Amino acid sequence: MSFILALDQGTTSSRAIVFDAQGEIVGQAQSEFTQHYPMPGWVEHDANEIWETQLGAAKEAIAAAGIAASAIAGIGITNQRETVVVWDRKTGEPIAPAIVWQDRRTSDFCAANKEAWEAKITERTGLLLDPYFSGTKLKWLLDNVDGARDRARAGELIFGTIETWLIWKLTDGKAHATDVSNASRTLLMNIGTLEWDNTLLEWLDVPTEMLPKIVGNSEIVGECALFGDTIPIAGMAGDQQAALFGQLCVDVGMVKNTYGTGCFLLMQTGDKQVPSNHRLLTTVAWKLGDAPCQYALEGSVFAAGSVVQWLRDGLKLIEKAEDVNALAMSEPDNGGVYLAPAFSGLGAPHWDPYARGLIAGLTRGSSSGHLARAALESIAFQVDDVIRAMKADTGQPLAEVRVDGGASESDLLMQIQSDLLDCDIVRTSTAETTARGAAFLAGLATGVWKDTDELRDLWKEARRFLSAGTAEETSKLRKGWTAAVKRSLRWELELEAEDDQA
Repeated sequence: MSFILALDQGTTSSRAIVFDAQGEIVGQAQSEFTQHYPMPGWVEHDANEIWETQLGAAKEAIAAAGIAASAIAGIGITNQRETVVVWDRKTGEPIAPAIVWQDRRTSDFCAANKEAWEAKITERTGLLLDPYFSGTKLKWLLDNVDGARDRARAGELIFGTIETWLIWKLTDGKAHATDVSNASRTLLMNIGTLEWDNTLLEWLDVPTEMLPKIVGNSEIVGECALFGDTIPIAGMAGDQQAALFGQLCVDVGMVKNTYGTGCFLLMQTGDKQVPSNHRLLTTVAWKLGDAPCQYALEGSVFAAGSVVQWLRDGLKLIEKAEDVNALAMSEPDNGGVYLAPAFSGLGAPHWDPYARGLIAGLTRGSSSGHLARAALESIAFQVDDVIRAMKADTGQPLAEVRVDGGASESDLLMQIQSDLLDCDIVRTSTAETTARGAAFLAGLATGVWKDTDELRDLWKEARRFLSAGTAEETSKLRKGWTAAVKRSLRWELELEAEDDQA
């Protein structure tokens, strides 16, 4: 048994990839699912649709690989993090739509409790008090679905992030588990003890009866018999931790950035929790067997690939996402145009859910090409903000950033990024590092690979982008970016304040 089935459950699609013992893809499939926006700032998914698309993609990937289920050594799972599902323990039916990580409905609750609770939360979880994380979403469901909290206390309802939901479905309800990387994103787990934190559970009034068991990232947690043979579920990690592992960033100081719907930068910090003075997150990277837990510093950028999607679907400036490159290259520079893409607030290092997007610096001579370049630059600027914060927190120089995700295929964006960061940007030979990380974790638990040293040989560089920018050029660009972002901050609150004064 030398194959691994990786389930990559993302924000907009469910993917499945079969990897061989050389870490190469031998079969894959993908299925998109519906995004629901019932109110401004709300984002929801149908958990049953997620399951159906993920199961279908898995079956298609196995068929595409041309192998029997008996040849699969294990299943690895990686998932969109922070998204919350609550379901009935007996029937397996969700009690409400899943609340997605992008959802901002708990912004007012977080703002009201920030002064009293954020320091305690950061001390225990490494996180900030923001609607992004699972805990306040879970509280909202328990507060707003009739009888939910009482049913949870009675053991009738259970909770999970997406990997927990998939494990439950894959094992026909026999396993209710989460891994330490996903649990570390809930606002409910103490990242020092790797256990649920009673103080935070009491604050959010979350019954312990509904919580999954916390396990490591590379161990067998259950068995799946849905593909014609029994296959162990042997690896789990949140998407960004899985990408960090898939990029083989296993040494202290190594950094990866995933350019997906958002951008997520992680720096491996070893077995030490590095507190941030610049509003980054201290989070669990992974735990392998009995070895010490590994940690990371993380900066989350909410709008990356979604900026290009907006140009395509919202403004109709391009027909396909990849067309943004040619449009941006139609102008030699941004023409003084800056885009602050705070479509659903700003993430690290600002953490402002009330920020809103704006375009600044327009003149009569501004073109669609200038806006396309400003859109790509906005992704790179946000990454630059996070990297500068990471360097300030750790004092470590940065030689390279390993990159993956759809937008990393843009040579123009990668060159802009290298110029801004003044370091090498290294694109791996496979863009599927998130799924690959989940496969590596499952393969370690099932003996496909012996250790991380063996895995290092499987990582290959595809292209390296070298910085060609000057300090003067980047300083000028940063000045315009900083001015645009400053104007986007607290936008909604300032408008409300003006309405009150009127």
